[in-house]
Amino acid sequence: MDDPHHPDLPWPLEGADPLRDELLAAYDDAARGYHDRGHLIAVLRRLRELAAAGERYDALPVQLAAWFHDAVYDGERDAEERSACWAEDALPGLLDRGGIAEVARLVRLTETHSPAADDRNGAALSDADLGILATDTATYDAYAAAVREEYRHLTDEEFVTGRVAVLRDLAERDDLFRTAYARDRWADAARANMQRELAFWGAAAPVGAR
Repeated sequence: MDDPHHPDLPWPLEGADPLRDELLAAYDDAARGYHDRGHLIAVLRRLRELAAAGERYDALPVQLAAWFHDAVYDGERDAEERSACWAEDALPGLLDRGGIAEVARLVRLTETHSPAADDRNGAALSDADLGILATDTATYDAYAAAVREEYRHLTDEEFVTGRVAVLRDLAERDDLFRTAYARDRWADAARANMQRELAFWGAAAPVGAR
């Protein structure tokens, strides 16, 4: 998909097409596996799905945070922080100070996916980002394989240790998803997928439970 004006890539800032194109170029980096333009499109689609279901959030900062949340992704630490800093550097003159702060806050939130109970913007973005966990088996398996490809600089042992820790943290949460719609529609499938992947890694490289 080469058309940046495609309806699956709604860009909320009129007159800021060069910034949009710069972000798309980052997502199109050939070194990326999962966190590419396809992931951005999927997150934006899920945000629209949440809105259509009646979930309320502030569209402008949440959409922009979706565009920026994986703008930096290189398999190294602090990618979310560097993505938030990019937003803080790029948005002055395009958005007011409060809006910029909210975009950056939401981008940083995607490191933990732990919005506060009253954080509607954070809940929407977090759920849209984690929605991949609730997809069908084939899509989930392709996602997991693409994540491994992004961390190809790690040994299998290093990757499995980190991946298992992430999955266990998510799987053990009482509320994996924070919007009512996602809890009702996505939670069971997500937990089943994660448990299946955890079982796979456990068979390949046993890791003790917490």
